[in-house]
Amino acid sequence: MIIVPIKEGENIEKALKKFKRKFEKTGVIKELRKRQQFDKPSVIKRQKMNHAIYVQQMRRVEE
Repeated sequence: MIIVPIKEGENIEKALKKFKRKFEKTGVIKELRKRQQFDKPSVIKRQKMNHAIYVQQMRRVEE
């Protein structure tokens, strides 16, 4: 449960902005989108491997 403390006289738009920021940090939307589609474990493993290779190549280029 997200609790946003509001100071007396604080603007409601500012409080909504705080709420949205906290909500985004929880990762609820990201998790929801991830669960909408099933990916096979082998596909996930391949994506992680390709990402790791990409990161290593980028680090080599920077050196």
